[in-house]
Amino acid sequence: MTDAPPRSTSNSKPEVEGAVPADTWTVVAIAIVVYVFASIIHEGIGHGGACLLSGGHAVALSTVHFECSGEGRFLAAGGTIANLIAGLIFWLASRMATRATRLRYLLWLSMTINLVQAGGYFLFSGVGSIGDWAVVIRGLEPAWGWRVGLTVLGLCSYLFFVWIALLEMRPFLGQRDPEMLQRAKKLTLTPYLAGGILSCVAGMFNPVGFILVAISAAAASFGGTSGLAWMWEMFKGNRIPEGTFEMPPLSRSRGWMAVAAILGVLFIAILGPGLKFH
Repeated sequence: MTDAPPRSTSNSKPEVEGAVPADTWTVVAIAIVVYVFASIIHEGIGHGGACLLSGGHAVALSTVHFECSGEGRFLAAGGTIANLIAGLIFWLASRMATRATRLRYLLWLSMTINLVQAGGYFLFSGVGSIGDWAVVIRGLEPAWGWRVGLTVLGLCSYLFFVWIALLEMRPFLGQRDPEMLQRAKKLTLTPYLAGGILSCVAGMFNPVGFILVAISAAAASFGGTSGLAWMWEMFKGNRIPEGTFEMPPLSRSRGWMAVAAILGVLFIAILGPGLKFH
């Protein structure tokens, strides 16, 4: 899955880096890989790790829920905490990949999804009083104050994470030209749709009930990562400063497509219905 070098024209003059649009199917493949692991990070590592650290035992795991023998605020917060830590790690790692375009894009998308899902959980629970952070603040007084605080934290953190994602996205877009917005749209809207569909399809097989598709699968994918659906428009005008370097074009990779196909099937067929431990 190594990156191919930039192509050259017939007169051997190198093409302008960033002028070649990203390959759509490779973007879809990377998105599938990222969404699968984002779900595992939230449910398995986050909630699962909090369960073990609090002395509980894992009972069941699916793409949309983790069941522990115990309960508590730390267990409820574990998924978001894991997303935030993972987002920071992916951000640091992406800065080391300066020429491997597909690897850097995978790290960028992983960073973005983990961070905006974390901010989205704050906002979702604050506004709707459901979800992980509704459990975290349950019983705290005044209830309305905690909900307002959670909502403000969610909105501010979400916009901040989107801004970070936009700045880190610049190396993939090349020069400012009439096609830059289309390149940005492909790198954000395409994974948003692919990952959201994958999450909802897998969520439909969960053992708890269809309600989890709405409040977990759809909320975390189409809702939590909704910034990917509109952030590309922020490149209109000069609101985002120009970057300092460009990555080579994101070319097609059958290797990534094969990996994505395998992971997608396993995600739906195994984690969709869930695993029972006790």
